[in-house]
Amino acid sequence: MVEVLILVLFLISGGATGWMGVHLLPQEMLDDVTDVQRVRLGLTGVGTGIGLVAGLVFKRLRLQLMQQVRTMPTDLLISRSVGLILGLLVANLLLAPILLLPLAGGVTLVKPLAAVLSNVFFGVLGYNLAEVHGRTLLRLFNPTSTEALLVADGVLTPATPKILDTSVIIDGRIRGMLACGLLEGQAIVAQTVIDEMQQLADSTNLEKRAKGRRGLKLLRDLRDTYGRRLVINSTRYEGTGTDDRLLLLAGDTGGTLVTADFNLAQVAEVKEIKVMNLSELVIALRPEVQPGDELLLKIVREGKEESQGVGYLEDGTMVVVEEGRTLIGSRQPVVVTGALQTPTGRMVFARRDKNGHKTNRSSKNGKSKGVRTDNAEEHPSA
Repeated sequence: MVEVLILVLFLISGGATGWMGVHLLPQEMLDDVTDVQRVRLGLTGVGTGIGLVAGLVFKRLRLQLMQQVRTMPTDLLISRSVGLILGLLVANLLLAPILLLPLAGGVTLVKPLAAVLSNVFFGVLGYNLAEVHGRTLLRLFNPTSTEALLVADGVLTPATPKILDTSVIIDGRIRGMLACGLLEGQAIVAQTVIDEMQQLADSTNLEKRAKGRRGLKLLRDLRDTYGRRLVINSTRYEGTGTDDRLLLLAGDTGGTLVTADFNLAQVAEVKEIKVMNLSELVIALRPEVQPGDELLLKIVREGKEESQGVGYLEDGTMVVVEEGRTLIGSRQPVVVTGALQTPTGRMVFARRDKNGHKTNRSSKNGKSKGVRTDNAEEHPSA
């Protein structure tokens, strides 16, 4: 709506300039014209066309400027703004004597032309000088901020804000990610997320009510712990649901959407919105298990097939053991035969170690890869 309004204003301004600009033409030219009204209409059409082109150019420049402002560090944005303002101030100070000159006839067109050219020239000059030498000013005003200097020099990129989805708040693991430093920048919680958790907390369903209260309590704890780093965005976007509003917020702010919802992450990627899928992050951090690895695994339940048993690694990965149904409740040495990776998780297949040798592949902390070892079982004499 704003872009359409800006385009209409450019059209009206161009048409009005052409309509009123007929008086700026030399009087000798007007004397030779038999139909001044036709000339006025022609200038109005030309002015409207120029206004349309200028409006489209301004619209494109505005979008690029907004994108740069969202990703630009605040200190660098301030220095460039100050440089632009100083350049425009110098341009108008130098322009004042020219505007006071008594010019007549067609020479009067020099005044608006000089005004436009001087403002553009000195404005761009001030902006560029601030971009080059503004870093020196940053060092003078804040000499101890190493991070600000690295960002200003282009060595570091500014951290994008993280927009939290309802799923990651209720999940609770977002607290650990913030504590470990895995999430940089500000954490933004949209008003629609708070409304959704309030609805869950007021639900008559015990499970939903527990989730809503757990999410609200987590937000309160995060606010007490991180203070101003946790930002509540009160903007109410139009949309059919929380997911649509979060996508609009992420698109406007240029932030990264943090979610555990696989479908929402896929939609965000289609719309070219930066997204961090918590489920994919957990899967990526799991230890790798390769075919041929030996594990000491406790078989806890039956599998789908008749002879299968199922155990779990310490990270929750399910291991299907062939011929393991009769060994439920015992810890047995198994050999990994393969693994299946799915968008929702990973499944490992293994078979019993028929030689009966228990794994001896241990890490530095005395644990085998992916499972705990039992020293009493491996060393009966101990």
